Amino acid sequence: MSEVHGTVAPGFESVREEFAGVVAREARDGGAQLAVYHRGRPVVDLWGGDGVDGDALLALYSCAKGVTALVTALLVQDGALELDREVASWWPEFAAEGKGAVTLRQLLAHRSGAIGTADGFTPAELADDRLVAARVAAHRPYWEPGAGHGYHALTFGALVGEVVLRATGRTVREHYEERIKEPYGPDYHLGLPEELEARFRPALPARPTPAQEAFQAANPVAADSLLAVAFGLHAEPPFDIVGYGNSRAVHAAAPLSGGGVGSARGLARVYAAVAGELDGRPPLLKPEVLAEVSRPHSTGTDLVTGERNAFGLGFVPLATRHPELGTTAVGHSGAPGAQSFADPSRALAYVYARRRFAFAGGPGAPENDRLIRAVTAAADRAATA
Repeated sequence: MSEVHGTVAPGFESVREEFAGVVAREARDGGAQLAVYHRGRPVVDLWGGDGVDGDALLALYSCAKGVTALVTALLVQDGALELDREVASWWPEFAAEGKGAVTLRQLLAHRSGAIGTADGFTPAELADDRLVAARVAAHRPYWEPGAGHGYHALTFGALVGEVVLRATGRTVREHYEERIKEPYGPDYHLGLPEELEARFRPALPARPTPAQEAFQAANPVAADSLLAVAFGLHAEPPFDIVGYGNSRAVHAAAPLSGGGVGSARGLARVYAAVAGELDGRPPLLKPEVLAEVSRPHSTGTDLVTGERNAFGLGFVPLATRHPELGTTAVGHSGAPGAQSFADPSRALAYVYARRRFAFAGGPGAPENDRLIRAVTAAADRAATA
């Protein structure tokens, strides 16, 4: 077992043991953080491995999609957005190339087909959500909207963010600051102030084994595939995900598909405000809104990744991957293997983050399976104690 640092509440000692094993086996090189809230209080705040402490800020990549989904759900709850209204009613340019009937519900559920453009984007362009939104709005969809679903890896945040801006006159970042950042003070940033950059610890590329390298060589991504388009692998040069996450320009601009920066404890505090009462305030989402956004809207084979998965409305319905979680558990994973969610059935919030990319880090690195089982078992024991 590798030494870990931080604290756990009584009853959560088994989580510390499991995390120590993860750090020793999977995440020592680069380090990792784990933070959990239960019933409105922090019960796990751990870090270990080389190169991180509890205050380190990490690139949490697509976890930003979950925060964007939360802001959007709040605006639906307010009546400022309507799920079954056409995107083009707020944003007429989006109707180009046969996308006029796409609804906000379909966009949030990764069903619009608007996954990219034929030429892709430069790194500088990907830091500019409004530029990405304009280019994608003018482009054809890559499948008939509504006919299937596929992960909008680099465009989801830009498209949803443009709808929010057109509908409310304010950005997702401004809504996040007012509704979540100011009242709860989480150390998660959509727009990292320059004075905090010194706390950032760069993401590190994966170190595949020889067998994994052989698998990659035998299964190249075709340049004309939907996977290549959605992840910018068809561009010249191909999208550099590690460099993107480490870019100061990305940290400052905070593109909503993957530009958020924070600590595990910071993002866990965001999800704690969804999971249950926090600081004497009721949960951010009302039960009926939570039920709607957590309900699977897209299930089956993803047209982009080829995997079987599920999407709610912006959020990933986590129980479809981790059946031990409640049916209203919502969140989003992020490279290099991060996982973040709220499970309101347990008043539980969970965030795991690591610096070095896992080889199979897509929907959360594999060690999340063990960590989530340990956390939910400890929470269930605490509930009956």
